[in-house]
Amino acid sequence: MNFFSIRDVQNLTGIKAHTLRIWEQRHSILNARRKRSNHRFYDNEDLKQLLRISFLYHHGYKISRIAGLSEEDISRLALEIKPDRENHDIYINRLLEATIDLDFERFENTLDCLVHQTGFENGVLEVLFPLLRKIGHLWMAGNVMPAQEHFASALIIKKILAATDKLNRPAVTKPQRRVLIYTPYGELHEIPILFMQYMLRKNGIPYLYLGSNVKTETLKAACTQYEKFNPDQPITQIYFYLITNLIKCDLGEYLHRLSALFPGKEIVYAGGKTGTYISRGIPANVRLLRGRSDLMAFSSSR
Repeated sequence: MNFFSIRDVQNLTGIKAHTLRIWEQRHSILNARRKRSNHRFYDNEDLKQLLRISFLYHHGYKISRIAGLSEEDISRLALEIKPDRENHDIYINRLLEATIDLDFERFENTLDCLVHQTGFENGVLEVLFPLLRKIGHLWMAGNVMPAQEHFASALIIKKILAATDKLNRPAVTKPQRRVLIYTPYGELHEIPILFMQYMLRKNGIPYLYLGSNVKTETLKAACTQYEKFNPDQPITQIYFYLITNLIKCDLGEYLHRLSALFPGKEIVYAGGKTGTYISRGIPANVRLLRGRSDLMAFSSSR
């Protein structure tokens, strides 16, 4: 059983804590239990119900109407809203519920529906990345079991690898770029860089994939070794992605260290809030990808 604070619920549902308190007082919606400190807390079933309530609320249902519904009616109405290419919240909520319940079949079915309705790339960027950030925040706060995060990650990784294996690698002649892909030591989340691998392969851009949790000295050794045996095919860009920023040091310092280790290469990085972690200016050979358009441009231009 997991327990969630009102701030956790706010982050997951998009409904401000102040609004949740008002709903409890005025409409008796899911009156939270309280700790001895008087702080509200919610369990798995509470969270799933609030996800459904927030979903209906964000789709035009007035809270006064929702308050008059039974739990069964709320669940039925939420399920009646059919997912489509633009309706991303419904996928995020259903995948999050399946993750909390460790429901393999429901997660897989929702994932298949997502890819069918929105397309693989759009589904990853608009649904799976936001889902992972939400689960990651809960994991860091100690409010989901590691098994739940591993459950969701394993199924998403399987989907990305299957999509990657289906690609026919385009022929590359005299490539201008060669990208080394990894996550820094302390960042265990591999899904964003697996997706970058998929995009680079799809667009015929050569890459070297090192995986997650890579120490700086390992990164340097791998690059040196690769270029020793491939002197006419040097690494031109080094790419990493951060979800949790658990890299044990200031990100600005880390970027300066990479810049010094690889002065002739471009350091490219991305992540949910990586731009807010910089405490000092970044070197000239470092570039931040700020959103979807930057990610897609980086992975497609030769």
